[in-house]
Amino acid sequence: MNRLADATSPYLLQHADNPVDWWPWSDEAFAEAKRRDVPVLISVGYAACHWCHVMAHESFENEQVGALMNDNFVSIKVDREERPDVDAVYMTATQAMTGQGGWPMTVFATPDGTPFFCGTYFPRPNFVQLLQSVATAWREQREAVLGQGAAVVEAIGGAQAVGGPTAPLDAPLLDAAAAKLASEYDATNGGFGGAPKFPPHMNLLFLLRHHQRTGEPGSLEITRHTAEAMARGGIYDQLAGGFARYSVDAHWTVPHFEKMLYDNALLLRVYTQLWRLTGDPLARRVARDTARFLADELHRPGQGFASALDADTEGVEGLTYAWTPAQLVEALGEEDGRFAADLFTVTDDGTFEHGMSVLKLARDVDDAAPEVRARWQQVVGRLLAARDTRPQPALDDKVVAAWNGLAITAIAEFQQVAAVYVSPQDEDANLMDGVTIVADGAMHQAAEHLATVHLVDGRLRRVSRDGKVGEPAGVLEDYGCVAEAFCALHQLTGEGRWLTLAGELLDTALAHFAAPGGAFYDTADDAERLVARPADPTDNATPSGRSALIAGLVAYSALTGETRYREAAEAALGTVAPIVGKHPRFTGYAAAVGEALLSGPYEIAVVTDNPAGDPLVAAARRHAPPGAVVVAGRPDQPGVPLLADRPLVEGQSAAYVCRGFVCQRPVTSVEELVAELG
Repeated sequence: MNRLADATSPYLLQHADNPVDWWPWSDEAFAEAKRRDVPVLISVGYAACHWCHVMAHESFENEQVGALMNDNFVSIKVDREERPDVDAVYMTATQAMTGQGGWPMTVFATPDGTPFFCGTYFPRPNFVQLLQSVATAWREQREAVLGQGAAVVEAIGGAQAVGGPTAPLDAPLLDAAAAKLASEYDATNGGFGGAPKFPPHMNLLFLLRHHQRTGEPGSLEITRHTAEAMARGGIYDQLAGGFARYSVDAHWTVPHFEKMLYDNALLLRVYTQLWRLTGDPLARRVARDTARFLADELHRPGQGFASALDADTEGVEGLTYAWTPAQLVEALGEEDGRFAADLFTVTDDGTFEHGMSVLKLARDVDDAAPEVRARWQQVVGRLLAARDTRPQPALDDKVVAAWNGLAITAIAEFQQVAAVYVSPQDEDANLMDGVTIVADGAMHQAAEHLATVHLVDGRLRRVSRDGKVGEPAGVLEDYGCVAEAFCALHQLTGEGRWLTLAGELLDTALAHFAAPGGAFYDTADDAERLVARPADPTDNATPSGRSALIAGLVAYSALTGETRYREAAEAALGTVAPIVGKHPRFTGYAAAVGEALLSGPYEIAVVTDNPAGDPLVAAARRHAPPGAVVVAGRPDQPGVPLLADRPLVEGQSAAYVCRGFVCQRPVTSVEELVAELG
């Protein structure tokens, strides 16, 4: 009997009609394996995963394969996005056994969850042979199987150990990290390394902050070049905005077409901050259109942001997105079709499969003549209308707490910068106003959803769907990302409620996730016990739980003046510091927070009767140093500690600037404020 019909995970629901007797992850599944004395087959994936779909079509939808699985195993299907703790433990085991990992992940385990054989994707003939071999080994070589499992558990226990060496994350270490990134930089194509190439959003955030603190020009140039290369490449949707998960080549041309919430949230922050620091028109446009993508395509009305758009459409990658020259002519007419083919590098040979091309932006149109920009935008609108008539990729509509936190933080930063840089005279002022309005609404609805649906009895839940919260408990990244988001929302709105909620989440994390030596586990002390307790300090596709929590602690400490949160952040950062200098590509978020701590972070409070229009507020947001917190409002505004006991100066608005809990005299002019922030 397949038991996935009532799952909240869209990924599990995709398998609800398989001939496999799937179980969700549960104690009952392992008890059934023990009762039958058979191994457990744990299959881990996620809804937007292309090769997960391939293995499902080849094997899990096949009656003969299903019968073989049902006769010899208890089969458990896991959504890695819903249960990152389960995924982390078994991914560590897979990497220990095979030297690599990925999804779909296929794990064979004993009835107590101990893994003894791990792999990823298997074509059906190989998978059938594997099922038969494992079943035979379980019956005839049980002691060898159990011995292998014990060795794997020992290996993953060591990989997830805490209490290792610590060091202060100081300026020389961050300088060394920036230098190592520069040595690994692809000066031709942007980014780091070769194919497949992932958007290095957290590294770019670090480099922007490093440049701002040190003035080192190379960090800014790496960020600017990489941001431009990605935005002009096929990894970026040239029609609707939004970035795909990664590029299969080294030059950002052909993406793996899934669009993940976390990538777009983190990239929105990169382009927003690049726009803030340089005024670059391309960064401004991409920030605007990425915010619009989040609000239009991923936000669920009255809820939060959905997790992803699928890589496939009707089982075919790129079906929605790729074009031929003839299709452009059909949609636009002969003249505009040729214009679009030239602009977007659509050729007869194609850049993708079957003579199709993924749209790339071949011309620097942001600085082009007004008539060229107008024609480009008109062509984009018509192509998007034509594309909307095609089959569309499926939406993974579950709401993940941590990723929604990333999106809220990104939109809050975008709103602050847009308020400073956009004027009614701008060419795109009406469009920008529309984007900021819908993004603001989506952001607030997501925050309310997290606060009222995901927060249950003082503890975060990981996921929800259709307004109903799921059972999986929040992990460390959920607490860190949501706390940081609530701190960002407090700064944007001046509402004390969000700061209070952030503090409660951080207190829960400090109480239930702490590990020896200032580190943190990824699961709570009262969470379900797995074969190992994960505690990964590295940033990968998303910030590690530890980095996310450190960011929340730093922001909250700056906003409240409570030093114990900063002390906890510094201790935790010390556990990551030994990795930062050696492997900066996997510690970008931690390094970015380290830059904030080195900078201060600055605490900027502007007392004013007009937060939305005061030039001091605009100057504070425009010139804020790395990781600074900025609040604005009336003197002694309730719920805003940075405004307490800070009056107007002779009836005028005033800015109060502190750094590391040391304060300067209040200033009343923009010039004085900029000098203090310089």
